[in-house]
Formats: sequence, C-alpha cells, structure tokens
Amino acid sequence: MLQRLSNGLARCEEITAAALAAAVTCLILTNIAFRALGSPLYWVSELAIYAMIWMTFLIAGAVLKRRQGIAVTLLSDLLPPTGRKLVGVAVDAMVLLFALLLVWLCWRWYQPLTLAQTGFDTRAFQGQTFNFIYAENTSTLGIKKFWAWLIVPWFALSLSLHGVSNLVQSLTAKRGRV
Repeated sequence: MLQRLSNGLARCEEITAAALAAAVTCLILTNIAFRALGSPLYWVSELAIYAMIWMTFLIAGAVLKRRQGIAVTLLSDLLPPTGRKLVGVAVDAMVLLFALLLVWLCWRWYQPLTLAQTGFDTRAFQGQTFNFIYAENTSTLGIKKFWAWLIVPWFALSLSLHGVSNLVQSLTAKRGRV
C-alpha cells in the first residue's frame, strides 16, 4: 500500500509538473507578445517564476522517488551485489533523513500551532514570534508569499513518503537486487 501511495503521488507530481511547464511556456510567450505590443504585464513574469519553482520541486520529488537523479556510480558499480544493496540503503536513508529534517524546518518556519494559538491573527503572531512569513506580499501578484512558499512543506512531506517507500523497498529487496 505504501508503494502504491508513493507511486501514485509521484505520478500526480509528474503530471502537475508537466502542466506547470506548459503554463510557464504560455506565460512567457504571452509576456513576449504584450511587451512587443508595448504593454508589458509584469505580474506574468512573477507568475512564471513561481510556476517554474513549483514545477522544479514537484518533479524533484518524483525523480527522487524513481531514483532517476544524476548519480556517480563509479564506486557502487565496483562493489559486489551486497555492497551495492548497502549503498542503496544508505542513499535511501540519507534522502529520508534530509526529507524529515526539511519537514522539521518547515514546521519551525510556518509555526502553524503558534499561528492557531494567536487566533490566526498575523499581527499577534508576528509580535509573539518575530516571524513575518505571513506578512510579506509578492511584488506584482499581490498575494502573500507564504502561499507560493507552500511548495517547500509539500516537497518535504512528499519526499518523506517517497523516502520511506524507497527505504522499505531497499530493505525488503531480495539479496543482490538493487
């Protein structure tokens, strides 16, 4: 079940990232057209940047799930099957450790419990924590930046699921398989 959930999430991330890539292309072409007509839409550039950031985080989670990232395998290729399996388990464990550390950092960054304790009053939250995450607006879109930054906690949680899934798969793989 864990594998199916992780695979399904990775597939959704790939589809969403592809849609965002198409959106980035359309946004850039729209901006080029409006600039050529002498009426640039500045918010389009900012939206394209945020779409690119979201696309990158989403596809990174899927790539790490599928173990398709760029890797230097010179050492592991020289090892016997047991050694390759141990290296694979160590890599999966490090990915999971990174993901869990990122979850913790996002929790500290967003501080959802403190925000709830202040009754979702961002001014009280800022006064209590000196954390201004919920106050800063984007330059041209006019939305709060924390909405755009939500991709980081999403990535952390997604990568945690993928990391657990990959680690379980590595630990339960038959001897000699990687």
